[in-house]
Amino acid sequence: MSEPDGGDNDDFELVLDPKVQESIGRSLKAHYDDIVNAPVPDKFLVLLAQLEATEQRAAGASSDECK
Repeated sequence: MSEPDGGDNDDFELVLDPKVQESIGRSLKAHYDDIVNAPVPDKFLVLLAQLEATEQRAAGASSDECK
């Protein structure tokens, strides 16, 4: 089955108004900055601490086995 020929759209390029593009860019940067500066939730900190403790125990166990 062949695809219908919708014309030659290879040369078509959508260009946003520079003011619109600038506004979108400012909004995205503001949202990104908010996310980056947000505190890490306590649940994640607990999970990270558990993971680190597990990794340290595993590293200690493997170094004990090498002796």
